[in-house]
Amino acid sequence: MPHHGVSSGQGHLRAGWELRLERSLPSPKLGLLWMGLGLTLMLALFDSTVLWTPARAYPLPAQGHPVKFSAIVPPFQNAFVWRNLSCPACKVLFTALNYGLKKEPNVARVGSVAIKMCKMLNIAPLNVCQSAVHLFEDDMVEVWTRSVLSPSEACGLLLGPSCGHWDIFSAWNISLPSVPKPPPKPPSPPAPGAPVSRVLFLTDLHWDHDYLEGTDPNCADPLCCRRSSGWPPNSQAGAGYWGEYSKCDLPLRTLESLLKGLGPAGPFEMVYWTGDIPAHDVWQQSRQDQLRALTTVTDLVRKYLGPVPVYPAVGNHESTPVNGFPPPFIKGNQSSQWLYEAMAKAWEPWLPADALRTLRIGGFYALTPRPGLRLISLNMNFCSRENFWLLINSTDPAGQLQWLVGELQAAENRGDKVHIIGHIPPGHCLKSWSWNYYKIVARYENTLAGQFFGHTHVDEFEIFYDEETLSRPLAVAFLGPSATTYINLNPGYRVYQIDGNYSGSSHVVLDHETYILNLTQANVPEATPHWKRLYRARETYGLGDALPASWHNLVYRMRDNEQLFQTFWFLYHKGHPPSEPCGTPCRLATLCAQLSARADSPALCRHLMPNGSLPDAHSFWSRTLLC
Repeated sequence: MPHHGVSSGQGHLRAGWELRLERSLPSPKLGLLWMGLGLTLMLALFDSTVLWTPARAYPLPAQGHPVKFSAIVPPFQNAFVWRNLSCPACKVLFTALNYGLKKEPNVARVGSVAIKMCKMLNIAPLNVCQSAVHLFEDDMVEVWTRSVLSPSEACGLLLGPSCGHWDIFSAWNISLPSVPKPPPKPPSPPAPGAPVSRVLFLTDLHWDHDYLEGTDPNCADPLCCRRSSGWPPNSQAGAGYWGEYSKCDLPLRTLESLLKGLGPAGPFEMVYWTGDIPAHDVWQQSRQDQLRALTTVTDLVRKYLGPVPVYPAVGNHESTPVNGFPPPFIKGNQSSQWLYEAMAKAWEPWLPADALRTLRIGGFYALTPRPGLRLISLNMNFCSRENFWLLINSTDPAGQLQWLVGELQAAENRGDKVHIIGHIPPGHCLKSWSWNYYKIVARYENTLAGQFFGHTHVDEFEIFYDEETLSRPLAVAFLGPSATTYINLNPGYRVYQIDGNYSGSSHVVLDHETYILNLTQANVPEATPHWKRLYRARETYGLGDALPASWHNLVYRMRDNEQLFQTFWFLYHKGHPPSEPCGTPCRLATLCAQLSARADSPALCRHLMPNGSLPDAHSFWSRTLLC
């Protein structure tokens, strides 16, 4: 496919599959801090001069791939006094630690040791370590003191399954109504000349209020192109005016340019906006910072979209600490009420009273945007592996999935169709949550007309199959591209063509278009930003329609057609792919992700590998700790 004048990605230093796995992290090492802090909170009450190297560690179960810490031990053997810890001693230790934390949680001491570990392990610059630990420590101590983590589970986490079973996220099931499932009925194509609606899709805007042109885009911090990033060496260019191909977010002027230039892509019947408004400076965000981002960007969206209704979903970056979304049973200052109340106030012009009520309780809602269509906005933070509050109880947080079943059953009874919007895609969720959601989608396949998510920052999709054979495609979730450049991307947005507003409409996606801002061109001195259509899905991929079977077939066509896959790879990165090609392992890993709307389910990719080499190829693909 021609590059449409978009940069070919020169300057990228890593292989494409490596970048794909890392792109959505605040920093490859910083993720260790967030998850490792939980363990540090326990160890901090013990002698802080003695640390043990775990034989195996499972920060949070992700796709069944244990993370081995042995690779990071040798460089630090001189910095620590490493000692072996036996299984019986481990269980005695954690029994005492659990008792000590519950009796007298010493937050200051916990934080001090966490900072030392962060510094010694070179996880992040010292200022980032200090700010992040101070931001997280209160909530993390609260979580660990209230969690159901037993000594056996903690030692299984540290020393491996021979010492205990890490099942804090054990299986659970929601209840489905006794109403029999209707026979599957694929939607009929709309009649020629039937109305078609255009729905604008915005996600992952990530406004950085400290973005500064000319600053270092390759600084040591997890987020660059900022006032604190300093200036680049004389031999290197600084951050561009409209954004930068690096670990940088966007200035407000770029978001304003996006919204101001929407005219050629419209008109729009409505807007789906799936969250992540603040920047990736997650180590130093205050509640005031998050609320400023919420109100500033909401006001900007309202300014340029005017009377067009906007339906938002809650992203994982809206809170601080990032990913910290306590279930509603957490009350007081550590609850999410400060955020949900602010969202309800900011979004009140777009949402009816019933939607605002559940938004204030749990960050999710349902409404009827037009006759025959129900829109459900889910708070996907209740499925997130990085939401540390779920260590207390991860069973259907806030009762959201059971509520979803009720909404879908009511829609089925009325003969309505349903769109679901959310931030984190279901294939990236905790296993039990993801499998329950998959079961719900299979049960209500006739009712669900569309699913729309963001979070990964790239352009992809996830296919759902029947649970009996895992072979009949019955639904597809579209994962739209981000507005932000983070990391090494062009800014972008999506427009969906939906079966229109008329009696008998299927409300399904008929096609979609992706628009980008080519930063290479936009950042030329005195140039003006020009947002242009990058591609149309059906035209580019040769699809007869945009139904699940067509996307399923596309995956297998890309397996066998290298040129077609490279077109997808180029568009996956919004016209700015890594310079290194995506070889066979990378291609199979990427395609497997498109087949996997259910977490930790390698059987979904069993037909993808012609020679049956699923385990080897699957090892290249694991869900990352996402941004």
